[in-house]
Amino acid sequence: MSNKYSKIVIAFITILLINYVGSKVYKRIDLTNDHRYTLSSPSKAIIKNIEDIITIKVYLKGNFPAEFKRLQIETKQFLEELNTQNKKIHFRFINPTNITQELINKDLEPSRLQVQEKGKLSEIIIFPWAVVSSKNKTENVPLLKDIFSNSQEEQLESSIQNLEYAFINAIYKLASKKSKKIAIIKGNGELNDIYIADFLRKLNEYYFLAPFTLDSVAKQPQKTLNQISTFDLAIIAKPTKKFTEEEKYTLDQFIMNGGKTLWLIDNVQAELDSLMRTGETLAYPRDLGLTDLFFNYGIRINTDLIQDLYASEIPLVTGNIGNKTQFSQFQWEFFPLLNSPNNHPINNNIEAVNVKFVNSIDTLKNTIRKTILLQSSEFSKPIGTPSIISLKGIAQKPNPSEYNIGKKTIAVLLEGKFKSAYNGRIKPFKIKNPKEIGVTSKMIVASDGDIIANEISKGKPLELGVNKWTNQRYGNKEFLLNTVNYLLDDTGLINIRSKAIKINFLNKQKAFEETTKWQFINILFPLLILAVFGLLFNYLRRKKYQ
Repeated sequence: MSNKYSKIVIAFITILLINYVGSKVYKRIDLTNDHRYTLSSPSKAIIKNIEDIITIKVYLKGNFPAEFKRLQIETKQFLEELNTQNKKIHFRFINPTNITQELINKDLEPSRLQVQEKGKLSEIIIFPWAVVSSKNKTENVPLLKDIFSNSQEEQLESSIQNLEYAFINAIYKLASKKSKKIAIIKGNGELNDIYIADFLRKLNEYYFLAPFTLDSVAKQPQKTLNQISTFDLAIIAKPTKKFTEEEKYTLDQFIMNGGKTLWLIDNVQAELDSLMRTGETLAYPRDLGLTDLFFNYGIRINTDLIQDLYASEIPLVTGNIGNKTQFSQFQWEFFPLLNSPNNHPINNNIEAVNVKFVNSIDTLKNTIRKTILLQSSEFSKPIGTPSIISLKGIAQKPNPSEYNIGKKTIAVLLEGKFKSAYNGRIKPFKIKNPKEIGVTSKMIVASDGDIIANEISKGKPLELGVNKWTNQRYGNKEFLLNTVNYLLDDTGLINIRSKAIKINFLNKQKAFEETTKWQFINILFPLLILAVFGLLFNYLRRKKYQ
C-alpha cells in the first residue's frame, strides 16, 4: 500500500517539476517548409541589441472574418517570438472601436474591405496598424500592405509575408543611430528635388543626406575630392549636362578610394513634355561624357530605346465633358515594366519596376563581377536613335512577331577592384596619392533616370512607384532602397524584406457550394468511427471471456 502511495507522490512531484521547467524554458519548433515562424539572422541581431523598452500597440483586436483573423493570429505569433528573443519588447492588442477618431488624428487611416461570407459580399472597416514606441520616438507600422493585386488573398499573403520586415524595420529605426552619409550629386542638370523628394524622405530615415556640387573642382580640386571622400555613397540621378574631365576624375578617384555610386543615367534625350504637347518628339543621343568612364568599369550604355510589350500605360486626352478634360489609359511600349531575375537580395521578391524611355546596357569582359538586376521581357526590341517617337497609332494592337529580340539588361551591379579610367592617361589635375587601381568597391548602374522620379500632383510629390492616374503600385522604391542598403553594406534589411512565405487560403466559393456535404461528413464520420470501435470492442471482449 505504501508503495502505491509513493508512486502517486513521485508522479505528482514529476508533474510539478515538468511544469516548473516548462514555465522557465520556452522553445518553439518551426516545422513549416518556408520557416515562416523563425526569425531571420538579421532580425535576431537587431533584436539582440535593443537596450530600451519597446512598446507595441496593435489595433487588430475584435471579431474579424477568417482571412483577417489569420492576419491577427500571424501578427500575435510573430510578436510572441520577438518577446521570447528579448523581454524588453512588450506588446498588446487594442480594440479600436471606441478610439477611431483618435487614431485617424494620428494618421492611422482605416481600411474598407470587402468580405465574402456564405456567398454574400459585405464591407468591414478595420484599422490595420501597429504603433511601435521607445522613449520619445514613435513609428507607425502598416499591417495591411497596400499593393496592386488581383485579389484580396494576394494582398493578405503579401501583408503576412511583410510582417517581419515591417516590425523589424520600425524597431531598427528606433534603436539604431545613423552613421552612413550619402551625397546627392548636383550641378549637371540632375533631377530637381521635388522629383526625388519621396525617395530622399525615405532614405533620410536611415542615413545622413546632403547635396554635393562638383562645380568647385575646377578651382579647388583637392579640397573637392577631400570633401566628397567623407561620403559613403554618391547618387547621380538623371544628369542632363556633360561632365567635365575634372568632374569625372573626382568621381573616379572617389570610386578608387572605396566610395560607392548609384548611377541613374538617360543616354538618350526623349522627354515626355514635348510628346504630350505635340503628339511626337525627337529622340536623340545625349552626350554626358561618361562613356569612357563606364567602358573602363566594364559596361556600355547604348544610345537606343527599348520597346516592350510588357509595359505600363500612358494617359492621353480623349475628350471633354463640360469643363472637365477626360483621360484614357493606353499601353505604351516605351514605358517597360522590368522583370527581376530574382538572382540577388536586391531584386528578390519585388514588384515590376516601371521605367520610361530606357536604354539597353552591354556588359564587357574585365575582372569586375557583374550581376544583372533588371531586364526587359522576352517580347522587347531596341530602336536606334535619332528617331521620331509618335503617339499615332497608339490604339492599334502591336505585332508580337516584331518584338523578338529577347531580354535586354537595364540595371547591373558591378563589384570588385575598379581600374581608374585615367590609368595611363594625362590627369586633369594633380592630387595627393592618386590611385590607378582602387580598393574593393561596388556600384549600380541603371539606364533610366526616371526610375527614381516620383509623380507630382497639385505641386506636391506623390509616393515613388505609384501611378497617379491608376493608383497602380510598382517596385521602384523597394528596388532603390535595396540598392542603397546593399551598396552601404546594410544587407540585413534587404534579407528580411526578401524573405518569402506561402500562405494557403480557403477557396470560399468552393467551401460555400460544398457546405452541406462537409457538415454531413463532419457529423456522420466521427459517429461511424465510434460505432465501429464499440462493435469491435464488444466482439473482442466476448471472445476473450466466452
